[in-house]
Amino acid sequence: MDHMDHGTMATTTAAAAAATSTGMNSMGGMGGSGCKISMLWNWNTIDSCFLVSSWKITSNGVFAGSCIGVVLLVISLEMLRRAVKEYDRLLINKHLNSQATQAANDSPKRMFTEGGPAPACAADCTKGYRPTILEQAIRALLHMLQFAVAYFVMLLAMYYNGYIIICIFIGAYIGSFIFHWEPIGGGQQTSAAKEATVCCG
Repeated sequence: MDHMDHGTMATTTAAAAAATSTGMNSMGGMGGSGCKISMLWNWNTIDSCFLVSSWKITSNGVFAGSCIGVVLLVISLEMLRRAVKEYDRLLINKHLNSQATQAANDSPKRMFTEGGPAPACAADCTKGYRPTILEQAIRALLHMLQFAVAYFVMLLAMYYNGYIIICIFIGAYIGSFIFHWEPIGGGQQTSAAKEATVCCG
């Protein structure tokens, strides 16, 4: 009886070990063959994989190219943030110009009927502007692109690779320096007033 218990325990232990080994191999297979994937802070370079198994670092040159690509990705995120703001400014200025032109055209009529000078701009100039369907579609497209790029940056950061995270910081610095160099003050909200991480759009 005792011999059978020992034999059963040995068989069970061997089966558990095999199951554990199979589970670990299947988890390793999630990253592709031979991919180094860590959910803890790491400095892995060769054999690291990012996002997909085909994005596997096979040499120092490939890793350097990946780092440059990450920097450019974050710079493009800052560019999209600026593009969203500039497009809104374009729509607002277009609305104000059209209202000012309409007010100027109505000015002679008002002077003739009311006997006095007309204001330079109608009261509608101070009202908000509701974009057309096409304009709103463009605004939504810009937001979607910003949202998508921000999610890719977040997913890359979740690999906890020190080099990739440093590249994200460098891209944020360069992108902010280039695309958020703008006048400050004058009652206008600047880029600094927005959420710094712009995570997930």
